[in-house]
Amino acid sequence: MSETVSGVGEITHRRILRTALPIVLSNATVPILGAVDTGVVGQMGEAAPIGAVGIGAIILSAIYWVFGFLRMGTTGLTAKAQGAGRQGEVAAMLTRAVMIGVGGGFLVMALQVWLFRGAFYVSPASPEVEALARDYLSIRIWSAPAAIAIYGLTGWLIALERGKAVLIIQVWMNGLNILLDIWFVLGLGWGVGGVAIATVIAEVSGFALALWMCRDAFKRAAWRDWTRVFDRAALLEMAAVNRDILLRSLMLQAIFVSFLFLGADFGDVTLAANQVLLQFLSITAYALDGFAFSVEALVGQAFGAKDRAGLRKASIMSSLWGGLCVIVLAAVFALFGGAIIDVMTTAEDVRSEARVYLIWMVLAPLLGVAAWMLDGIFIGATQGREMRNMMFISALIYVAAVLALVPAFGNHGLWGAMLISFVARGVTLGVRYPRLERLAEINS
Repeated sequence: MSETVSGVGEITHRRILRTALPIVLSNATVPILGAVDTGVVGQMGEAAPIGAVGIGAIILSAIYWVFGFLRMGTTGLTAKAQGAGRQGEVAAMLTRAVMIGVGGGFLVMALQVWLFRGAFYVSPASPEVEALARDYLSIRIWSAPAAIAIYGLTGWLIALERGKAVLIIQVWMNGLNILLDIWFVLGLGWGVGGVAIATVIAEVSGFALALWMCRDAFKRAAWRDWTRVFDRAALLEMAAVNRDILLRSLMLQAIFVSFLFLGADFGDVTLAANQVLLQFLSITAYALDGFAFSVEALVGQAFGAKDRAGLRKASIMSSLWGGLCVIVLAAVFALFGGAIIDVMTTAEDVRSEARVYLIWMVLAPLLGVAAWMLDGIFIGATQGREMRNMMFISALIYVAAVLALVPAFGNHGLWGAMLISFVARGVTLGVRYPRLERLAEINS
């Protein structure tokens, strides 16, 4: 059967919100799960289990984070195929994403001894906490193939603007995890192991649910057309896009890690205050992700359809919603930032210190929105090389800002350097945006 160009279709505010709002809601369930994990082990009356679950979850999150490229790359490539009307390629992309995710999970399982040993070397804990954390990790690792494959499945669903499906998957996984946490830990007394088992069951069932949500693709023979699935050109394109996104993400992560290390030089109170304030950035990211993911899908489809006008309209309309979102966030942080800090910590010295730097949290959404939205635009257009190169320039600007500002202004200078890196990402990608439009020829 021949494949015909389907185009991006009419882009409306309602269409953007239909994808964006479920993503925002699904993101809101993530911190709730973390709070419940901590809360149930906290009922055991000992500090070690809390630390074990915390450090174990951080280690796995860091390992799985490496595979975040799978979500972004799958979204862009699938959206392009959808926009071009290549439905066979859309189905084949699903198979590739699942295979890479499952394969990556088994690779992590095979390397677990060295990965966990390295993690504890970098971040040592007390013998009791480390022993419990190893028990936790030895159970959690069994769901690695499912957890990583979900990145690809989520990316595929976002590309087809199925935000509601992503919300259902996230609510199912986190809701089931919470219920099983309570049952296994408080009801059956399984302790740290119970938290891990609950997560394994939730992630495996979430993977099965995600596959079911993608069932339409399995009605097409293309999903198991191995000649198409292993097409050399398609695999090389996927590898190039994912490689560049991974390198870009590693540089971005390096900025955040260096920020934490540099903040430690200002003392424990300032370090703790910075940790609290970073949660404001997490809130901003959770909120903007919905609109960034929406523009990924729409831009990818427009790019695949060679619809330059559609690409521009998707970029502008999604960015307007992103802009409205950050104005609201900035206002909330300005008016209620102190109260939010008080909820996050009871330490009075940390509360006072965090308030000193709260102004940066008010500015962060406003100065960072361009970077977040342009990331989504370039991901949708699968221009990973541009993202990688502009991230490299932004990282150099960040280093220069740190060297210039931190000696003179201390922690204020450090926050200033962080926000300068946001602006640099937005400006550098913005400069490259006209080229992206030129690549998307006007669809005749």
